[in-house]
Amino acid sequence: MSEFLAQYGFLIVTMVQAGLLGLSLYFPLQAGQLSLASPGFYALGGYVAAIMLTSPAFSSLRDALGNGMFPLTWVAAALASGVLGVLVGVPALRLRGIYLALATIAFVEILRVVSLNLSITGGAIGIFGIPQAFGFQDRWQYLWLFGPLLILTLLFARQVERSRVGRAFRAIREDELAADAMGVPPTRYKVLAFVIGAVLAGIVGAMSAPFLNTWNAKQGTFDASIAILAFVLIGGSRNIWGPVVGGALLTAVPELLRFLADWRLVINGLVLVVASLYLPQGIVGALEGVRRPPPPRRPPSVPVVVEAKGGTS
Repeated sequence: MSEFLAQYGFLIVTMVQAGLLGLSLYFPLQAGQLSLASPGFYALGGYVAAIMLTSPAFSSLRDALGNGMFPLTWVAAALASGVLGVLVGVPALRLRGIYLALATIAFVEILRVVSLNLSITGGAIGIFGIPQAFGFQDRWQYLWLFGPLLILTLLFARQVERSRVGRAFRAIREDELAADAMGVPPTRYKVLAFVIGAVLAGIVGAMSAPFLNTWNAKQGTFDASIAILAFVLIGGSRNIWGPVVGGALLTAVPELLRFLADWRLVINGLVLVVASLYLPQGIVGALEGVRRPPPPRRPPSVPVVVEAKGGTS
């Protein structure tokens, strides 16, 4: 078991991490918002953690808290991402569809360019020497961080779906004008969904900075936005397990096929194409369709013949 974890531990943790990032995009999609801003908040959370764990300005706080500094970075990343999510979400979520997607892509690119030109973020080189969380010696031990976060996120998502907030999300997704007419304020709930996804991405970033031991502007790019969107679409965007399955699959396939060299990327692309064409509801959606019993068939209707009565003269 130890040899298996030593060999595949990094991959397993990365699969869980990908599922969490997929879930950060899942929440805005539940409210009908095609937001691609998750990598921006992910990068922001990582920078917050990296700065707090390496900057001399926080040395006294690190000495005082010890390992308690790591949970503090998660809280700080969540707060920073939540505040920025509100500031970005209120104006951006007035847009819809592809226009919102373009606006959030621009947000990710702005954060990336800003981080490239700030000394506190290390510029183009980034921040190195981030200490391992809680003194972990092996990468697989980060499952003790990402695993509980994934479980809590799934439980939270399930609770939201069953609550009044979840019903409001679905109403806005299906017909925003009708939801507004029924008394559901679309802007408030769209911003709420956006901020939930931002906070989750920020926390994942704060946990990932010690895991990767370094952090730079490459963590939040347009490519990452498309990859996270693929996690959700391939896994399924109408079920909480969809982003988890999609993220795990699309992270594992290229690594498990590494022996094929460059051909592994071709096979990964084929998986995306085939899933998009033949599984429009995603893998989880297709499995639900197989498991769901077909609707009962109605008996054929028998035509009723009414004979006209002839009159007497």
